[in-house]
Amino acid sequence: MKSRLLLNHLESNSIVKVGGAFDAMSAKLVESHGFDAIWAGSFAISATHAVPDASILTMTEFYDAASSMADACNIPVIADCDTGYGGPSNVSHLVKKYENAGIAAICIEDKIFPKQNSLLQNGQNSLISEKDFVAKIIAGKEAKKDKNFMIIARIEALISGAGMDEALKRATAYEAAGADAILIHSKQKKPDEIFEFTDSWKGNSPIVVIPTTYDSVSIDELISHKIKAVIHANQTLRAAHSSMSRILKQMINSKRLSDVEEKISSMEDIFELQKMYDIKDEEIEIEKKLKKLGYIN
Repeated sequence: MKSRLLLNHLESNSIVKVGGAFDAMSAKLVESHGFDAIWAGSFAISATHAVPDASILTMTEFYDAASSMADACNIPVIADCDTGYGGPSNVSHLVKKYENAGIAAICIEDKIFPKQNSLLQNGQNSLISEKDFVAKIIAGKEAKKDKNFMIIARIEALISGAGMDEALKRATAYEAAGADAILIHSKQKKPDEIFEFTDSWKGNSPIVVIPTTYDSVSIDELISHKIKAVIHANQTLRAAHSSMSRILKQMINSKRLSDVEEKISSMEDIFELQKMYDIKDEEIEIEKKLKKLGYIN
């Protein structure tokens, strides 16, 4: 159902806005602020464990985080699955797991394992062969049961320095292998090479981008270059980090909590997110039924 919803968004005339999350609470906030889908990003999830985004966590740990988001929210979750946690058999396994958890899509990238974050200065960005990545896509396509479940192929050729021709060649191959969308990644400060890619792309698969480094680009510009989805991948994590750091710095130097109370969410805000009052409503309904059955006078 959520996979079909994501496809409907991608097939519409508007751009799909995807908000990054790192746990169920942040996913609920993404949903409540009107985003179309949630990005369960490996960078953000790794950060919540205070480990590098470098294939340190296991598939199970990433899966647990993404599935908790899917359980908590009604909008689609796109799971960032790095390099697929291994070869074709690993991708086959993860597709079955993630699909069964109600996750709408996975995204896998064509770098070698173990990978490092693409925006890390002087990071490891070597690519696996086109053939080996195509094999992963084929394995994932054959493993899925829901025709609407999406496999997004993330191309790192521009990040690695392999160039535009290689990026376009791989995009064509990945679409032919069955990828449902193409994510083209760049760490340039301007979107020029992204737009060169999209303007040169002859395929039919929707194009997805993550404009972390070229953040001055407008939504209208993305739409004009045939981009169908934009992922705001890590801003929520960075906002949480800066906000908590700022409040903790003030708290450690303050003599009373009232100095920070107006700067943070209220208990009622958190109760609302948790649906605490739904429990109270359920208790009232249960009490009514117990009275009807004669257990309560």
